[in-house]
Amino acid sequence: MQIKISGKQIDVGDALRNHVEFNLVGAVGKYFDRPVDANVTFSRNGHEYKCDAMVHLSTGLSAQAHAIANDIYAAFGQATDRIEKQLRRYKRRLRDHHQARQDPIETMEAQSYVLRGHDEEADAEESNNMQPVIIAEMTTGIKSLAVGEAVMQMELTDVPFLMFRNDANGRINVVYQRDDGNVGWIDPANLPQD
Repeated sequence: MQIKISGKQIDVGDALRNHVEFNLVGAVGKYFDRPVDANVTFSRNGHEYKCDAMVHLSTGLSAQAHAIANDIYAAFGQATDRIEKQLRRYKRRLRDHHQARQDPIETMEAQSYVLRGHDEEADAEESNNMQPVIIAEMTTGIKSLAVGEAVMQMELTDVPFLMFRNDANGRINVVYQRDDGNVGWIDPANLPQD
């Protein structure tokens, strides 16, 4: 398993690298025997340490966790525990998904933008031309998934919604976490024709 360990404005020493590699390989190895890759990033926020961890699974899906603690090792331990809990919870579903899917998950690239948040200056500028102010541009991947796979990916990465290309019809769909605890699914293909 390839593990990329980095720090944002923080030095990641050899002892921490060895600790991360040993524990992350052990946690993921309980559920997956195929090689995967992972990214672990440490940062500091005041007196606390933050650990962002993402594990890319051989199925094409990803598990993601974040943790904040007063100790850098504790932050990593909490993030690893969350990833391990996700993998344990979805082990059967992930194995079934991988056996059912013959081809790897396709990803199409899409342009992504970060818009300036609301403040007085931005509101005054937007009111003049009605266009939001773009402060960053990047590309993002939109995976081609079945609806069940999309729901599983959304839950594994702990995000409130996921945009994906529906394997069944090739159109862009969205699944999202509803306030009532259920999952919503938006499928423009099912719109009534005028």
